[in-house]
Order: sequence, then structure tokens, then C-alpha cells
Amino acid sequence: MKKLLTIAVILCCSYWCFPQQISKPIPENYFKSPLEIPLLLSGTFGELRSNHFHAGLDLKTKGVTGLKVKASASGYISRIKIQRFGYGMALYIKHPNGYQTVYAHLSAYAGKIHDYVLKEQYKRETFEIELFPKSKALPVKQGEVIGYSGNSGSSGGPHLHFEIRDENSRPMNPFLFGFKSVKDSKPPRIRGLYAYGLSEDAHINGHQSRQKIKLVKISPNTYKAEEITAFGKIGFGIDTYDQFDLSYNKNGIYAVEVFVNGNQSFRTYFNRFSFSETRYINRLIDYSYYKSDRKRIMKLYQPEELQLDLVEAIDRNGIIHLDKDSLNINLKVLIKDFNNNTKQIHIPLKSNSVKFQSKKDSVTPYFAQVDYPSMFENGKIDVFIPKNALYEDTYLNIEFKANAVKVHDYKTPLHKSISIGFDVSEFSEKDKQQLYIAKTYPWGKFYYSNTKKTQNRFVTYTKEFGDYELKIDKTPPTIKPINFRDGKWMSNYRYLKLKIDDDETGIDSYYATVNGKFILMSYDYKTKILTHDFNDQAVKETRNKLKVVVTDNVGNTSIFEANFNRK
Repeated sequence: MKKLLTIAVILCCSYWCFPQQISKPIPENYFKSPLEIPLLLSGTFGELRSNHFHAGLDLKTKGVTGLKVKASASGYISRIKIQRFGYGMALYIKHPNGYQTVYAHLSAYAGKIHDYVLKEQYKRETFEIELFPKSKALPVKQGEVIGYSGNSGSSGGPHLHFEIRDENSRPMNPFLFGFKSVKDSKPPRIRGLYAYGLSEDAHINGHQSRQKIKLVKISPNTYKAEEITAFGKIGFGIDTYDQFDLSYNKNGIYAVEVFVNGNQSFRTYFNRFSFSETRYINRLIDYSYYKSDRKRIMKLYQPEELQLDLVEAIDRNGIIHLDKDSLNINLKVLIKDFNNNTKQIHIPLKSNSVKFQSKKDSVTPYFAQVDYPSMFENGKIDVFIPKNALYEDTYLNIEFKANAVKVHDYKTPLHKSISIGFDVSEFSEKDKQQLYIAKTYPWGKFYYSNTKKTQNRFVTYTKEFGDYELKIDKTPPTIKPINFRDGKWMSNYRYLKLKIDDDETGIDSYYATVNGKFILMSYDYKTKILTHDFNDQAVKETRNKLKVVVTDNVGNTSIFEANFNRK
């Protein structure tokens, strides 16, 4: 009987942990914390980030780098990746139960892993590298030190990014596996409730645009919205965040549920997602509002093209339908963290039988459909939008200029990359070498947009609408020594450091040698520092000639040479 009860509890937990689908039981005591210090979080699973959902937990490291990072469970190192951006220095461990753990933004690898990577970096003469060791090459035991915490890649400060992925490489919420030692007695915070008209004839409180709804607190964890009069198809959105007891970070919530007259119509639980789905975040949020106000409103309804396992629209995709015969409706929105601390909002809604004139799209010559590719051009410039790049059929605002083009509005999201091509046949061969496509933002700042070059045609692929133009970069990168000068003795130094920079198109590559032989130098794009660690034993002579070649994204090159001595 006791065994049957245990099985029933496991199945029940599996269902409630995964409201969208019943999943296999989760091993709650299999994985251990990868850090020796108490867990404090600066980021939670599923947080709404720029163009993606956060795939793990960000574990605080007391604001420093160099803390020991341990294998969360036994297994083997299956992947090692070092990149300039993204996860920086990362490790992937496969475990016998089919799960995988990921450790990112490291400052260094430990022991045999360090030696394995260093050997491959010198063999390939590159700092950035991706390796897939065989299963018997780098086995690790639970609790074994595999690396040291850092701030590498696109990290905003020292921390350890930690993930657990299932057998299909889908990130899962580590809280499901027992990482619950983080103190959390605070319910989520609500910054705003918003209503949207989703049909041409829809209106809310006499308006057809997005409306912020006034909330009145009626108890510490309960709000009531002002009564809303509306017509047509209506959806709601919430701007919310969560906080832990010992942290001021504004983290993501765990779940939202919506009930209409007591019946559940919509819910989302941040338990698991696929990387192939993550771009749909731009459809789950109010993308235009995010671009203008830098805050994310999460929709409490499901647009038809939204394909996310995180979201379950139970009744009419979570959309409220109001006509002249509709009865009054009461909505209840529950916002939860993983510890089930909950805030709720009650929303009274009644139909307004007055019909407004239907909203009409601004008609332009450039109409792009979701289900078909589109090409627009003026002879010198062309814009290609592939099938399913847009979320809905759209009249685009496109303005062709001499060597520039304005492609619609940067507040409109794209799901796939579009291409923008320029005919450069009128430019000299010399100018073509230094020519590139730049993206210009409304506030005037412009950035290099990755430019593919053929003889007379340059193309950039982008997932952002906006202004693009041809520019010329004639300025080579700069190279400056940080902790040495020509002829200096470096015997008491562990590191050799230089600063490299390029103001316009950015650094594309660098290559360093000592006495004509390659030496490894790590690169931190945030500080713009190149670093060589003398501990790798590549420098063995007393008198040494250093040469560093740095190239920007259009091929401008700078060369730095200096002598140093070392015993």
C-alpha cells in the first residue's frame, strides 16, 4: 500500500510540475549544487530576455571570479566551447540518466580539462574553440572541480550560469530537481496590467489602442482592476517580476493562470522549452512596448502562430469574445513563483454594445505575407523576406535611398532573418574592401551589420527591421600594451596584457606570436583585453620578440611588435 501511495504521489507531482503534459518522474536528489557557497540567484529559469528565454539559473558568486565549480553529478565532459560572446567559456556534462548539465561564463577550466583544451588550442592555433570529447576522454565524478567561476562571454557580472537539459537537449527548470534552498517568501510584484483589442472592431474603455488598467490593492496579495467596458476580441498582458528574500534582482516568475468566470482559460508554467521555440518570446511579449519602454509585458493569450510548449491556451486561446449579447465577465489572474507565493488580480469586464469603426492598416506598395516569400527592390537595393519571417501579414514601410534603405519599423518583431542587398558596382575595388553595411538606430548610433561580400553585391542578414546603409571604415584597430613596455623584464609577471580596440566595425580576428611561434591569448570583448598566461609554458626563451596582428571586420589591420625578457 505504501509503495502504491508513493507511485501516486510521483505521478501527481509529474502532472502538476508539467501542467502542459504528463512527463516522466524527475530525479529530485540526483543533482547537487555546483558551488560550495549558499545559493543566491541573479537569474531564474525561463526569464524573459532579449530574443530568448533564460535557459538556467544564474548563481551569484559574491561578485568575484575564481570560485570552484563542481560537477553537479557524475558523467563525462561531452562538449567544451569557448566563444567571444554568448556563454564564454562553457562546459557540458552528460550523465548516465540521460540528462545534461551546463556550466557557463567560466574563467578557467580545471586540471585534466584545462590540459585537454590547451593542447587543442595550440594545435589549432586559436582561443575560440568547440570540442566534443569522446565519452571516455574526460570522465568526472559528482563534486569534482571542473572549472572556476568567471565573467566570460556575454555576462553582465561575475556569476555561474547553470543548466539542466533533458535527453533531447531541452532546458528544464532546475527547481524541479530539488534546487529549492533559495529563501523565497516574497510573492511576485506587479508593475502593470494591460488590455489589448485583438479584432478590427475591438475597443477597451472607448479606446482601440493598448490600455493600461488601473489596479486597486484590496489585500496584501490581491488587486482588483477598475471595471472595464469593451467590445470584440480582447486579450490581457501582465508586467511582473519576482524577488528572493536575500536578493534585490528582478527575476522571472514561475507561472501565470487565468480563469474566466471560474473556468481556466490560459496558463503558462516555466518548466521546459526547446531552443527551436525560444525566438517565439518576441510573440509572447508585447514587442513594440519592449522596444520603446524596455519593459516586457507577457501576453495572457496565445496568438495563433505562437508555438510554445510553455503556453497552454485552454479556451479560445485565452482571448475574451465580447458582443452586444455578452453577459458580464469576471477574470482572475494568478501570478506565482516556484514556492507558490501568489499574487492575484480580479478583473470585472462588461460588454459595451457601441461598435467602433474598424481599424484599418495603412496601405503601402510593400505587402508581405507570412506564408509566401517577398522581394522588394529599387534597382540598387533589394529586401528579401522569406516565408514565415513575419508573424502576420503586414504592409511594410520601405524607403529606398541612394546607398541606404529604411525597412519598416524596428518595433515590429521578426522570427527569421531577412536579407538586405546592395549593388556596389559603382565603387572602386579599394573602397569595396573597406565598405560595409551598417545598421543605424533612431538615436543616431550605428553598428557594423555582418556583411557578406561578392564582387558587386554586399548582403547582410538580420532579424531586425530598421535603417541600413553603406559606410566605409578606413581606420585600423588600435593595440596598446597594458602591463609592459618594449624591453621590459617580465620574470615576475604571470600575464602579458594588451588592449585592442576598433571604434567602427569591431575586432574580427587577432593572432599573436613570440619568436615566430603562436602563443595563446584570451580575449575579453567587454574590457577589450588580450591576455597571455605564461603558465602555459609556450614562452621558453629569455629574450623574446612579441608580434600581434589585429584585423577589424572590413580587413583593416594593425601590427604591434615589442621585445620582452623573461627567466
